[in-house]
Amino acid sequence: MKRSILKEISWPEFGGNTSPVNFTADELNVRMNRTHEMMEKDHLTHLIIYADKEHFANLKYLLNYEPKFEEAVLVINLKDDPLILMGNECVNRFKASPLYQVNKLRTERFQPFSLLNQPKNDSRYLKDIFTAEGINAESRIGCVGWKYFSEKEHPSAEHAIEIPAYIVDTLREITGYNQVVNATHIFMNPDHGLRARCTASEIAFFEFSGIMSSEGMKNLLHHIKPGQTDFELVRSYNYTGYPLSCHIGMTCGSNRHIGLANPEGYIIRRGDPLSTSIGYWGSLNCRAGWIAESENDLPEEAKGYVEKFAAPFFSVMGEWFKNLRIGTKGKILASIIDDNLPFEEFGIYLNPGHLIHFEEWLSSPVYKGSESPLESGMYFQVDVIPKSKRFFSTRMEDGVVLADKTLRDELKLKFPFVYQRCMSRRKFMMEILNIELPDELLPISNIPAIVPPYFLRPDLILTLEG
Repeated sequence: MKRSILKEISWPEFGGNTSPVNFTADELNVRMNRTHEMMEKDHLTHLIIYADKEHFANLKYLLNYEPKFEEAVLVINLKDDPLILMGNECVNRFKASPLYQVNKLRTERFQPFSLLNQPKNDSRYLKDIFTAEGINAESRIGCVGWKYFSEKEHPSAEHAIEIPAYIVDTLREITGYNQVVNATHIFMNPDHGLRARCTASEIAFFEFSGIMSSEGMKNLLHHIKPGQTDFELVRSYNYTGYPLSCHIGMTCGSNRHIGLANPEGYIIRRGDPLSTSIGYWGSLNCRAGWIAESENDLPEEAKGYVEKFAAPFFSVMGEWFKNLRIGTKGKILASIIDDNLPFEEFGIYLNPGHLIHFEEWLSSPVYKGSESPLESGMYFQVDVIPKSKRFFSTRMEDGVVLADKTLRDELKLKFPFVYQRCMSRRKFMMEILNIELPDELLPISNIPAIVPPYFLRPDLILTLEG
C-alpha cells in the first residue's frame, strides 16, 4: 500500500456544462418497457408508485416529473399508458414530462393529495380510480416507495410497505392482503434495480450536477476565514437554485460532535474542526478537516492528525479506488476498509461506499460479506466516513461511475465533452494524486479525491507517493 504525503498544487480546472441533460421521451419509453419486464418477472399486474417532495426519485426516473409540496401516485398496468394522480398545485407540473408531451401519460387530479383545506370537491374516490384501472380480486399489486425490507427487518418483509396506509388499505380492500406487496426493489435494489445501472444520458446528467456541487465546494474551501459565521461561509457555495438532494451540512466549533448539523450561526475559529457538504439532485460533495494552516494551529490532543489519521485514510482509499472495478464483489471493498482502518481508531460504521442517483443514497452493494459484484453503470458515492473524538474526521466524498468499454464508447459518442472531462479527471488522479484507477472508473466531480487536511491552506493536499 502506498504511503500518503502532503504536496502543494494548484487546483485543476476541468470546465463544465451550464444546464442539465434533458431525458427524451424515447429514453423514458425504454425505462417504462423495462419496468413492464420487471413487473412480469414478479408476476405483477399493476405498480403503484408513490412520490412526495422527499421521495420523488422513482417517479422522476420514469416521467422526468416530481411533485412540489404535495404527493403523487403513478399507476402502471401492462396494457395502457400510465396514469399520474396529483393534487391541486401539481396539475400543471405533469406537462414537464416528455411522456405527456407525446401523449403517453394519462393524468387525473386527486385532491386528497392537496394540502389541508384546499378545494376537495373534484375527485373520484381512490377505490374507484383503482378499480377503473383494472385492479380487482385477481390482481397482484406492487407498491413502490423508497424502501424495501429483508426478513431480518420484518417477519413478513414482502408485505411490509412504507407508503401511506390509506393507499395500501384501499388496495388490500380490493384484492386481499397477500396480493399487495412491496416492489421497491424493482428500482432500488443494487443487484437488479433499474436505477442501479446508469445510461450514458444519466451519466451526463449526474456529471452536470456533480460539477455544480464540486465547484461550490472548491470555492468554499478557498474562502474560509476565521471570524466569519457558518452562514457567511455557506454563501461561498454559490448556491445555484437547482434542487438540493439533502440539506447543506455544516459542522464546526461547539457542534462538532453533532452529526448532520445545520448552519446555525456558529463562528469559524482557527484551530476548530470543520465538516461541510452540498448536494444537488444527482450529486453530493463533502470535505472534513481543520481550520488551520498547519499542525501548529491544532489543539494538543489533535496533533498528529495528518500522520496518524488523514494520511492512513488516504492511503487505504487508494487501495479502495484500485479495486473499484467491474466484477469486484462488494465484500472486497468493505474488507479493504475494515482490515486497514480499525474501527477503534477510525470509527467507520456505515457502508464504505454506496450507490447514488437523484437522491443522495440509493442502496449499496458494499457491506461485510456482500457477494454482489460491481457492474457497469453503477454510480458510486465515495462515502467512507472516518470519525474520531481526537482527530475529528477527513473526507473525499465525490461521485464516480463504472462504465465498461461499450458504455464509455456511447458516452464518448453522445456526450463527447462529458467524456473528455472524465478523462482529464482520471489523468489528474493518476498523475498528480498517484492513485491507480481501473479503466472503467469515470470521476464526475471537479475536485476528484482532493483532500486538503488544513483548510486555511487548501493548496496543500494529500497524494500518494509515486
